[in-house]
Amino acid sequence: MAEELENDEEENGGGKRFGGKTKLIVMIALALVLVLGAGGAAYYFLFSSSGETIEPENDPNAEPEAKAFFFDLPEMTVNLNTKNRRAQYLRIKVSLEVLNEAQARKIEPFLPRVLDAFQVYLRELRTSDLEGSAGLFRLKRELLKRINDAIYPVKVSDILFKEILIQ
Repeated sequence: MAEELENDEEENGGGKRFGGKTKLIVMIALALVLVLGAGGAAYYFLFSSSGETIEPENDPNAEPEAKAFFFDLPEMTVNLNTKNRRAQYLRIKVSLEVLNEAQARKIEPFLPRVLDAFQVYLRELRTSDLEGSAGLFRLKRELLKRINDAIYPVKVSDILFKEILIQ
């Protein structure tokens, strides 16, 4: 039986199989090669340049730079809707965001209509309607809807609050 074991050991490479240490070294070496290869590829793709640069104005796939123009509305002061006898006032300054100056010039003839729409809406507000950020977002959405209805086909992109004061 001892002879059979010796024959088996000789057939299997002198009786030594890949042991735990040899396997560990081979696995670490493979992992190291993979990490270095991935790092080298990442460096090549991220930091190497082909020498050809595309200027933004010559790039056919580049989106045009979005520009905005801001149009200030006159300051408005309105009485808020109160159930008690004590009067409360809202003073508000807003800027309208439009695409360009030409769009802003198209708003000017409709300014009385815009101010009227704002005044009618603002006079119905209660102080509780203006509480918190949700109240201000709701106010912004409502004013934006009213101004876009008043100046159609011109479109205002956004309303920016410059000042909101409740007394």
